[in-house]
Formats: sequence, structure tokens, C-alpha cells
Amino acid sequence: MKWLPDFSLERFKGIVVKEFIQMRRDRLTFAMMLGIPLMQLILFGFAINVNPKHLPTDVIMADNGPQGRSILYAFKNTSYFDFIRLLKTEDEGRAALDRGDVIFVINIPENFSRDLLRGDHPTILVEADATDPVATGYALSSLGTLLTTALQNDLKGPLAYLKGMDGPYNLQVHALYNPEVNTQYNIVPGLMGVILTMTMIMITGLAITRERERGTMENLLSMPTRPLEVLVGKITPYILVGYVQLGLILVMAHFLFGVPILGSIWLLLAAAFVFIAANLAMGIMFSTIAQNQLQAMQMAFFVFLPSILLSGYLFPFRGMPIWAQAIGEILPLTHFLRIARGILLKGNGLVDVAQDLWPIALFAVVALTIGVKRYRKTLD
Repeated sequence: MKWLPDFSLERFKGIVVKEFIQMRRDRLTFAMMLGIPLMQLILFGFAINVNPKHLPTDVIMADNGPQGRSILYAFKNTSYFDFIRLLKTEDEGRAALDRGDVIFVINIPENFSRDLLRGDHPTILVEADATDPVATGYALSSLGTLLTTALQNDLKGPLAYLKGMDGPYNLQVHALYNPEVNTQYNIVPGLMGVILTMTMIMITGLAITRERERGTMENLLSMPTRPLEVLVGKITPYILVGYVQLGLILVMAHFLFGVPILGSIWLLLAAAFVFIAANLAMGIMFSTIAQNQLQAMQMAFFVFLPSILLSGYLFPFRGMPIWAQAIGEILPLTHFLRIARGILLKGNGLVDVAQDLWPIALFAVVALTIGVKRYRKTLD
């Protein structure tokens, strides 16, 4: 290489071999290099679905006539509605929607078959949880064909005259909690959880590794403190930081984007405390496992990506396969999104949010316990 007189092929080969040896020693980083693309491929390829089907639906069947049953079968045949329970009252249906147990409630009114045969155009009510417009949009758009096709096998013989009517029955849809189908009502409350997840995990993920790399770990270990005291002490200041972020997001969400606040703001702040603690505990756990700050950041990113994709923030949670929903149920962000949207858009109370609050608290306890176990009282 006369045109590069200072370039040594032997030195170049030595650097390359050295990098491969270092890569082999840093197995966690190498695993992340392979694991993150693989995880992205699986999540985007199999788990993400913007046209969710088989959505949980409750039914209020006040009339058990043959025409009402035919219409229910027509709902089911669209593949968008999976019937979960048969309810007795509208209050039960509204409570199920408030809790997020179902996405739809179909109400077949009393004397539906009698009014249909009389030509009185009875009305079937479909109530939808529209807090996530993407999850319900395709399902609601499929209802247009039901008016003409649902009873095509029933309206024969002496009932054929009903086909000539402009729809023998009416179909009324109530998009609850977000009647204007404003996507900002869904996205902006979710940003609270996303921002807190990203910042809290990354900040505390560097807590122990930063002490080790700066050489201040000796001072920390020489202090008469227990592992739990050290870890909780490192977490506590960032709780205040999390509340500052939360307050800014709430103010901007309400006054800039017009997101309603129908529930108790104090309940949301209390739930946020548990959520912030869970993310800080996760970051501390990563900090005790990682050998350096780079590994801690890689771990944080490895968790942050599925949290965004599998929590229901960007894509409908109900549209994912069962295995992806099972992973999503483990993540604190999934439950906090339900809590935040439920309090802000539905006015949910403590009883409604409790079913999503305890999994976050359990996650925080488990993560902090692992962090305490992994914390080293020596530099070895």
C-alpha cells in the first residue's frame, strides 16, 4: 500500500482481533445487538395489528325472539365481536365499559321482535369504548351492512314485505368517553406513562454503574448503610422529578390539547406514585445487573421498546395475539395507560383502577427485591 505508507496491515489486523475479543467478553452487549433486531421483527411482524378483531363484547338481551338472535349472530359473524357475558341491565354494561372489561355492549331492547314485525323500526343500541378510536373504528364501520343482511334469512314468506322497508330496524351507536373520536384524547394521556417510563428507567439505570465507573463506589460501600437503604435513597429524589414531569404534562394536556379531566386528579397522582416507583425500581435493578453504563442503557432500551409496542399506546391492545397480550400485562405501562385514560376520560374511581394498580405495585416490589439481592456490598 504505497499510497498509504503509514498504514500497517498487521496493526489493522491486531485492532480487528482485539475488537472481536472484546465483543466476545461483553456478551450482554452482543446479545443486545442480536436480540433487539429480533425483538423488533417479531413484535412488528406478529404482534402489531391496526385492525383488531374478536373484541370483547357484552350483550343485554331483553328480547329473546328469533330476530334478535339472528342479529346477534350477524354481529358475531363479522369477526369483530366476541360475546363474553349476557347482562341484565344497562348499568351493568356501563360498569363493564368503565372498567375496560369489554369494548362494546350490544343492547337488544324489550319487545324487539314484536315491534319489528309490526314495522315500528325498533332500535338496537351499540355502546363502544371510544377512548382508543383505532380499536373500535373498523368494528363500527362494519355495522353498516347489518341493516340489510342480518335478517335476510328471517324475512321470508309472509315476512318478506319487511324487506321493502328502509331498514326494518335501526342501529344506534354511542361512542362513549370520546364521542368526537379525537385521537389526542387517547395519545396525550398515554404520553404521561411513556415519558415517565423512558426517563425514570434511564436515570436510575445509571445510578450504581455511574458510581462504579467514577470510582466513588468505595465511599458508598464504606458507609454503614444496608442495600435497601442505598437503593431506596437513590430512588427517592427522582420521585419528585417524576411528579414535576407529570404536572407539566397534565397542564399541557388539559389547556393545550383540551383533554378532559373527569375523575379525581388526586387519585391519578396517587396511582402515578406507584407507577413512578415501579419504573425507578426497574432502573435500579438494571443498574445492579449491568457492568457499565452502556449495558444499563441497553437494558433500558430493551424494555422501553416492548413497553411502547405492547402496552396499547400506539396500537390496539386487543388486536395483538394472546401471547403478546400476556407479555403486555407484565409491563407497568400497560396498566398505567388504562388508569390514566380511565380517570381522565371516564371518571373512574379507586374501585375501577384497583385492578390495574396492584400489578404495578407487585412489579415494583419484585424489581426492588431483585435489585437488593443483586446489590454488592463489595467491589468484587
